Amino acid sequence: MKTTPLELAGAMLFEPRAYSDERGWFAECWRKEHYAALGAAADFVQDNLVHSRRGVLRGLHFQQPRAQAKLVYVLAGEVFDVGVDVRRGSPTFGRWLSVVLSAENRRQAFWPEGFAHGYCVTGESALVAYKCGREYDPACERTIRWDDPQLAISWPVSRPLVSPRDAAAPLLAEIDPALLPE
Repeated sequence: MKTTPLELAGAMLFEPRAYSDERGWFAECWRKEHYAALGAAADFVQDNLVHSRRGVLRGLHFQQPRAQAKLVYVLAGEVFDVGVDVRRGSPTFGRWLSVVLSAENRRQAFWPEGFAHGYCVTGESALVAYKCGREYDPACERTIRWDDPQLAISWPVSRPLVSPRDAAAPLLAEIDPALLPE
């Protein structure tokens, strides 16, 4: 498997090896010991599956307390996937990076605890799967507005379809620092 550490500490891009023949292909999506040896040490406890159509933008979401590490990959379609470092005291606090994840490239983005996560669908539709290091807890869920000018994320859609909750989310600067992970 090709592993690329990304610019923000702890974030990684994985490209699992696929074995192909005349029947199709096979790829291993997750093996705890293997990923831990590569630096993605997370005890994943929940898997999520989301289907969205072109132009949908989901995020930016994180949990605090009970921060979640996430391993994100696409089963069908394509997304522009974003991680934002929201760890208090981090030298890269408020910085973001993006990767294109698709069924075709089979890439996986690993966002460690302390990152807000979001994505937008750039294909006709997308089926996105992600593993979470902690169970979802609605009392701990936090959201940052997707179009926060301080973050200046270069989303590849001009007028995305977002949920009312994501549209009304606060800017990063408006969030009480006590509600940000360390």
